Amino acid sequence: MRPEPVLYAVRDGVATVTLNRPEARNALNAELVAALDKALARAAADQAVRVIVLTGAGEQAFCAGGDLSDFAEITGVVARQEATSGFARLLRRFADLPKPVVAAVNGHALGGGFGLVLACDLAVAVEHARLGTPEVRVGLFPMMVMALLARHVGPKRAFELMFTGTPIPAPHAERLGLINRAVPAEALWEAVAELTGHVAAFSPTALRLGRRAFYAAAEMSREHALEYLHQMLVVLLSTEDAQEGIQAFLEKREPVWTGQ
Repeated sequence: MRPEPVLYAVRDGVATVTLNRPEARNALNAELVAALDKALARAAADQAVRVIVLTGAGEQAFCAGGDLSDFAEITGVVARQEATSGFARLLRRFADLPKPVVAAVNGHALGGGFGLVLACDLAVAVEHARLGTPEVRVGLFPMMVMALLARHVGPKRAFELMFTGTPIPAPHAERLGLINRAVPAEALWEAVAELTGHVAAFSPTALRLGRRAFYAAAEMSREHALEYLHQMLVVLLSTEDAQEGIQAFLEKREPVWTGQ
């Protein structure tokens, strides 16, 4: 039997989703993209899950990007439109998730794989990983990834990455704000556990509403964003978790979250 393209496991409120094509450096083909989309939807619906971790199988790559052998076999505009639409839907899935997502970047993250890292809310990478957009080297361009890249760095840095096609080391990516931390390989999962442990301890309602508000406000003018965020604060203050958190603070005790 062929191995599953994506592995899924839940432990202590954390769903670990693993890209499972190590023989192909976890390159994104249609099957893997569809399976990843399904796994994220599963984690979103699972009440036991507080945080989602995305990683890759093996030690060489988190994800090497799109599987070029797939593209080579596709002809015609309509077929190419259908073949690439799955990745566009997948990136939208990330934005719509009700739970925080942490990338555990265990190796190189290139092209679409770099896009997955950018789509996550937090990212920890091993120091030897390289991240970037090498598409220009094969006559392509990171069309969908640039929508995310432009929100992380200014145009000069984005164009440098896209025009040169040169991946950068994880410590450099950390300095640019593309990832949160670059750590030695042996410290990756300890650093990821530290982040997820902090996040999973907080109100799932606050995290859900806060994440949604962040991405929605990013698309608005400052005036509209402030009005929208004001209304979201009113909504949040009306939740059971907010009332519990305030009461627990006043009573000097730990809050008990209900997720409501």
